[in-house]
Amino acid sequence: MGRLLAGWRALSWRERTRLIACGAGVTLVHVALALFGYGRTRRMVEMVTHRADTRPATAADISNARALAKLANVAGRHGVVDASCLRQSLLLYGWLQWRGLRPVLQLGVKEDPGQLSAHAWVELEGTRLLSIDSGFRSFFSSR
Repeated sequence: MGRLLAGWRALSWRERTRLIACGAGVTLVHVALALFGYGRTRRMVEMVTHRADTRPATAADISNARALAKLANVAGRHGVVDASCLRQSLLLYGWLQWRGLRPVLQLGVKEDPGQLSAHAWVELEGTRLLSIDSGFRSFFSSR
């Protein structure tokens, strides 16, 4: 608990606000997935966050998206619900789309000898936002 409190204190007020928003967001995504399933939840996220005026991401946008992805990951691991990578990725995908960017939600696998791991992640301008997303091969591109 002391490490979590120290991590909280190290955040700026803006980061704390975003972390709280991420915690609420992954909880909402969790509930939506339980009630409606993946397809309907994804369509709802896209409908709510769709913007007609999209733009390519700048280096600053990618840096900010990485910081947001880290906060979503923390919220997913330490929030009200244990939010999987899919829940975190749907939240991040919607948030970036709402900001007028063109994120791509990826679903894929990593094949290790004797083990198959599924994963969801978000890419922005072809860049994976978290280091834990490396090594996975996408099933398909969603955009």
